[in-house]
Parts: sequence; structure tokens; C-alpha cells
Amino acid sequence: MSTSKSSTAKRLTRRSFLRGSLAGAAAVSWTAQSWARVKGANESINAGVVGFRGRGGSHISSIRTMQQGEQGVRLAALCDVDSKVLGAATAKFSVPGYNDVRKMIEDKNLDVVAIATPNHWHALAAIWAIQAGKDVYVEKPVSHNVWEGRQLVNAARKYKKIVQTGTQSRSSSGIREATQWVQAGNLGKILIARGLCYKPRGSIGKVADAQKVPSEVDFDLWCGPAPKDEMRRKNLHYDWHWIWNYGNGDLGNQGIHQMDIARWFLGPVELSPLVFSVGGRLGYEDDGETPNTQYVWHGYEKAPLIFEVRGLPSAKGAKGMDSYHGAGVGVVIECEGGEVVVPNYNGAVAKDKTGKEIKKWSGAEDHFANFIKAVRSRKSEDLNADILEGHISSALCHTGNVSYQLGKTASVADIRKTVSAHRGGEETLNRMVEHLAKNEVDLGKTPLTIGAVLKMDPKTEKFIGNAAADKLLTREYRKPYVVPEIV
Repeated sequence: MSTSKSSTAKRLTRRSFLRGSLAGAAAVSWTAQSWARVKGANESINAGVVGFRGRGGSHISSIRTMQQGEQGVRLAALCDVDSKVLGAATAKFSVPGYNDVRKMIEDKNLDVVAIATPNHWHALAAIWAIQAGKDVYVEKPVSHNVWEGRQLVNAARKYKKIVQTGTQSRSSSGIREATQWVQAGNLGKILIARGLCYKPRGSIGKVADAQKVPSEVDFDLWCGPAPKDEMRRKNLHYDWHWIWNYGNGDLGNQGIHQMDIARWFLGPVELSPLVFSVGGRLGYEDDGETPNTQYVWHGYEKAPLIFEVRGLPSAKGAKGMDSYHGAGVGVVIECEGGEVVVPNYNGAVAKDKTGKEIKKWSGAEDHFANFIKAVRSRKSEDLNADILEGHISSALCHTGNVSYQLGKTASVADIRKTVSAHRGGEETLNRMVEHLAKNEVDLGKTPLTIGAVLKMDPKTEKFIGNAAADKLLTREYRKPYVVPEIV
């Protein structure tokens, strides 16, 4: 199995960061701002969107809807490293276009920035925008690694900015009411908070040689803080999710949503003190690096949080995916007196131990509109998904992947010896093995990887007694795209 390991990042002071950011690049005229341009109820809020081939398109739609309504939000700028994508959008919406986020955020009339770039750009773009005086909506995961996510939280607090995470389930009144109902003890103690990402992920193919980057893409800007390696996959776009230098697998792609909801039910706003992972990239050989079959076990004091990823179908040749207690991409909160199933982004169902439905919730508000509300009030507590919540849930994905990257292949019997001591660990393993057997995966030829069992200090967000794991909490950044240390 091919994995890529990051090395320890160089920590820079604010002064050395500015020197490094400007060296070898166009001069950036903005400086860090702690002020906030408070907008009155009738004043328009000018918004810019960074990256919009995919999720950023939804940001544009939200802004345009509010522009036509009473919220007073105006699409004022667009930024994308793909000149074709950028040109088409700027012509359609008649707004300025930029290929470099540093140039866009120089605009002092720009109030908010929405970021939907690949994962490896999220934290840096958000921090730069904050330092330029902007409020920020940043897509999930808010970071590519644990350390830079914490710097983003620090930046939001230091410069007193409103920063919303793109985990839109946090704007669901239905799910919120379900969490409160469970936390009130209506089903007894939580036994396991389980997130699921059973989502089809086929092979991305395998190429023999380095591929040509599309001519319309500024590849240096696309890579940004990540290594500028040769492109050794068929598609530049989207398939970066399965390459360690840029993505975080389905934990950080789809799974961050369900991981966040599962932690919401449990309650802690900190990392878990114990984590391990089991999985592999199985069923095909391709250029992807991240696992397509995986579970991560987080040992919280109240109950374990288990997250499962399945990219293969329910059986070899089948079109459908597996489900667990009625959820495929969702959350199941298993309690003493029953369970709550969250099968989507805006509702939940409570069932007793016999499976009978006893209560149901639904409802949600617009997540981007909630962000704008907080921008006007200047109160981060008005946010449904404050950046701290986004950082913690993103970091749960990252620590699970750190365990996996430090793992080794082993037999199912040997893995069972490790996981059986942890509630739900063996049962989850057994179902994974059964699922792989139905997909005709021979674990004798392509064995599972058992990740390192890692202890963490949630206060310092560092591992205990494992220097190799600590190195993977950050990365070595490529100048001038260096994430600054914010103190």
C-alpha cells in the first residue's frame, strides 16, 4: 500500500511568515487587521468565493439568493486557479476575477470570503483572509492536518473574526433537538456513537507515467502549501481526495459531516484521548493512496465514537451499498434503551430496543444565512458551526488517518487481538471482514492494515510518547505558501 508521510513543519513567527510569503511572489499589500467593519441591517455585505468547480458553486448560489432577497449580500469577487472556470463565471456574474487569493483579499471593500478549494488550501486561505480583515466561511474539513486547524482557530480569535465551518448539519434544528433529547437521558447512556460513510468509490485508474496538467490551471497555485510533485493520476480534479498530499480520504471528504454529528451527540469539544484505525485500499489497484475501507475508533470517556468508511458495493458486482440500522451515509447513536438514527442532514428518528419508532425530528435553516447573521451581529456564538467545532471534528479525521499511516498489515486474527479490548471494535471488524468477503477480497493476498494505537493529550493536541505520530500532526510547507503559527 502506498502512503505518503509529511515531515515536521517549520514554525515561523509572524515577521518571518510575512517575509516568506512575499519572497518569490507578487507583493501583497494587505496587513493583519483586528478591526471589523460592522455592517448595518440595510448595508450590503460584499462576498468573494475561492474555488467553485464543485462545492463553491453552492456558495455562489447561496450568495445570489440572498442578494435577491432581504439579506443584503452581494457577490463581489471570484477566485479560481482554473482560467476557463474563472472566465466563464466572471462573464456570467459580471464580477472581478482573480486566480490568486492573495490578490482578491487585497480588496478592502470585500467583507467576507467563502473558501471551497481542495483541502490542503483551506487553512492557509482562511488565515490569510482573516489577517486581511475578512470574515470567513470555510468548507470542511477546515484543515489538512491538526496543527494548521488549531492555527486557524487561533487566527479567528486573535483578529476577532467570524468564521463558519461548512458542516451544514449543525444548522439542522431537527438534529439539534435530537442531540438534546439523547443528552437528557431519554434512552439511557450512550453506548456507541457511530458514523457511517457507505458511499460508492470506484477505482480512479492507474497510469504508468506522469500526466500533463491542464493548460488552463496554474499548477503552482493549485499545489500551494503542498509539494509540487508530478501529477501521477488520471484526473487533477476531485481525485486529489484520495492522495495524501492534498486530501484526507473519505474521512475528510464525506465523513467529516457524520463524524461531526456523532461528536455533537457525545458532547466533548476536544480530541479523543485514544485513537486507532483499521482498513485498506482494497478491491482494486489504482493510483489512490487513502483507504476505501476503514474504521476509526475514538476513545472518548462517555462512549467510543466509531466511524466506518465503505467504498465498495454491498457485494461484488452489486449496484447498491450496505446500510447499518437504516443508514448508509449517516449516524447511529446506540444507547441502553434504544437508538437514534440520523439518515440525512436535517432529521433524526428515535427507536426503542425493538426497533419501534418513538420520536422523530426534522428541520433546518440555511447554513450560509446563519453565517451572514453572525457577520452582522459580530457574535461568534450566533454561528451554528463555529470554527472551533470544525477544527475538532476535522482533527478527529486527521488523527484517525495518522494511526492508519503508521500502521502495518496483519492477519484478521492478529487485528482482532488488538481491537477486541475496545467496545465495538471487534463487532465492527467482523462486519468489515464480512463485507470484504462479499466483494471477493482475499485478505490473505491483500491484508488489512492495523493502525498504531495512539494516546493523545487533548489539551495540547499532541500524541503521548510517539514522535512519529506527532510529525504527522503537521507538514513541511512549500514557500511562499506557509501556514503561520498564530499566538
